[in-house]
Amino acid sequence: MADPSSYRPKPGQIPDSPGVYKFRDEHRRVIYVGKAKNLRQRLANYFQDLAGLHPRTRTMVTTAASVEWTVVSTEVEALQLEYSWIKEYDPRFNVKYRDDKSYPYLAVTLNEEFPRVQVMRGAKKKGVRYFGPYGHAWAIRETVDLMLRVFPVRTCSAGVFKNAARTGRPCLLGYIGKCSAPCVGRVSPDEHRELAEDFCDFMAGRTGTYIRRLEKDMMQAAEEMEYERAARLRDDAEALKRAMEKSAVVLADATDADLIAVAEDELEAAVQIFHVRGGRVRGQRGWVTDKVEAVDTAGLVEHALQQLYGEETGDSVPKEVLVPALPEDPEAVSQWLADRRGSQVSLRIPQRGDKKDLMVTVQRNAQQALGLHKTKRASDLTTRSRALEEIAEALGLDTAPLRVECFDISHLQGDDVVASMVVFEDGLARKSEYRRFQIKGFEGQDDVRSMHEVIGRRFKRYLQEKERTGEWEETPAETGPVPAPGSPASVGPAPGSPAPAGAAGGVPTALADAPAVPGEEPREEPREEPREDDGRPKRFAYPPQLVVVDGGQPQVAAAKRALDELGIDDIAVCGLAKRLEEVWLPDDDDPVVLPRSSEGLYLLQRIRDEAHRFAITYQRAKRAKRIRSSPLDDVAGLGETRKQALIKHFGSVKKLRQATIDEICEVPGIGRRTAESVAAALATAAPAAPAVNTATGEIMEEDDGGSTS
Repeated sequence: MADPSSYRPKPGQIPDSPGVYKFRDEHRRVIYVGKAKNLRQRLANYFQDLAGLHPRTRTMVTTAASVEWTVVSTEVEALQLEYSWIKEYDPRFNVKYRDDKSYPYLAVTLNEEFPRVQVMRGAKKKGVRYFGPYGHAWAIRETVDLMLRVFPVRTCSAGVFKNAARTGRPCLLGYIGKCSAPCVGRVSPDEHRELAEDFCDFMAGRTGTYIRRLEKDMMQAAEEMEYERAARLRDDAEALKRAMEKSAVVLADATDADLIAVAEDELEAAVQIFHVRGGRVRGQRGWVTDKVEAVDTAGLVEHALQQLYGEETGDSVPKEVLVPALPEDPEAVSQWLADRRGSQVSLRIPQRGDKKDLMVTVQRNAQQALGLHKTKRASDLTTRSRALEEIAEALGLDTAPLRVECFDISHLQGDDVVASMVVFEDGLARKSEYRRFQIKGFEGQDDVRSMHEVIGRRFKRYLQEKERTGEWEETPAETGPVPAPGSPASVGPAPGSPAPAGAAGGVPTALADAPAVPGEEPREEPREEPREDDGRPKRFAYPPQLVVVDGGQPQVAAAKRALDELGIDDIAVCGLAKRLEEVWLPDDDDPVVLPRSSEGLYLLQRIRDEAHRFAITYQRAKRAKRIRSSPLDDVAGLGETRKQALIKHFGSVKKLRQATIDEICEVPGIGRRTAESVAAALATAAPAAPAVNTATGEIMEEDDGGSTS
């Protein structure tokens, strides 16, 4: 590992002009390429204190052994040179987008004497016009089959073409009118090329001209009583319309644009591109890449633009490129795109209307692509086995942790504090074992104390299940008893405090440890104890081999203390700190740093992220339920319809509280007994705090609008 100070240039040596720089390792291999408006300022960022660098940047500068740069005159030249060097050197620390498959294109070989329409994959060739990419080759063939009625362009291979020319007989398509048969001289080379160019114009979105021309010819043929010709023209127009219908109109103004969306996490990013021509989606493609450098969404967008248009010229670069975030230097990137197109290119973020709606669709596709990529990766048995083995080796476990439980705390500024427990068995999520917790031991925000309470409650239930089944042996008297479930030693930091109310023999009778039920609101009522004779696994009955907590040293220490207080010493504990993705172990001052490419780290991150998602979903549901609560909820027999009628009649709960019983009875559907119940409920309920406009700090009077319950 090199010390960056050993090869750091003197500040006076580095120019303050635009340029491109390269980091090389000890073997002179280029490991990173970057560009800058000001080389001196940019390179200075790499040679600061290592502790302040992003982990990926820190790894890069300690791997490098030298740095060099090339000065250019403009930022546009820097962008082009950066792309060229990345293509040439393939640096290991640069983001590189690679297609997860070879997309088929509809290609027209305008570089041949007799242009041919065909399906093409792979690198693009000079002089060939491409349309797409398409998701499937059969979609191209269906489109071509419809269009050959109107544009009978050659589709045969060179061998078939030469054989037909030699024998003087066209192929089958020539006989059925789907090829103009230039091989036997039915049309001249110029006439055939004109057909191919018309085909390209139609595919490029200029569709209205051809359909109107066919319809005009059809009407003229009908007037001249050439009904067979009119019928053929009618069928040709219908064929073109069916070809157009295969790509629905998404932008009404016949826009030519590419829409780019990015979905990302700490390690990977997925990019999706929709190619819109003439207002219709003509193609779609996507990539998934490892984030091997410290890069944000704007940087990912810039890399995607380089990948998309680095080899393109002319109409292949659209007039408009819509992105989720602008690159660091949008003017330079726009100029670079304009140079490649040969005319102005608009690079912007859609703000409203159809384009923004379509961008949402592209973003959804990117999210699904990233999720599918992760699912495929996680479902691979070999990968999962390797990940578990790497975790066991890094944490010093005797065996691979086949059951892993992860805990996370979620709250909003100390309100609605909840926790989640997710379970992964053999590297896969076991959602039926997920659990949700409400923090009950104290009020306010304290993630460490919350983690201690949750771990204690979960494993008290585990010991309770062991005791029921006879697997749990009493602790010898000389070593002291295991703290009773619900005792102060296991749930609270204040020794000597009494057991919680409602606990019989120290065992809580009402816990909000609810299993996850898709689509169901979190339940807060006591859950019925499971039956002993149903033969099913009991809740919390199985211990994990590894407990993962979302957090660093304090959370890990709290979890370990909770296990120690219960006398459990055969379950490993670790924490995953999100900022630097470090793994913390109890009683260790230094974290365990797994390699970025480690499958074990990837699995731990996936487990941690799932626990975070599950916790925040529960927390948001509780907050929404609390916000929607009203004093009227406590009125027996008052349903949602009549509550809404009361609020609509009086305008707010505040005005309803001021109304008399007779005035409440005036609301349709409200009798005197119900009105008395409403008045009594509102009289005993404390008025809600006034709402505050967070933008201006102004107190919102309830009389001005709806209810504040």
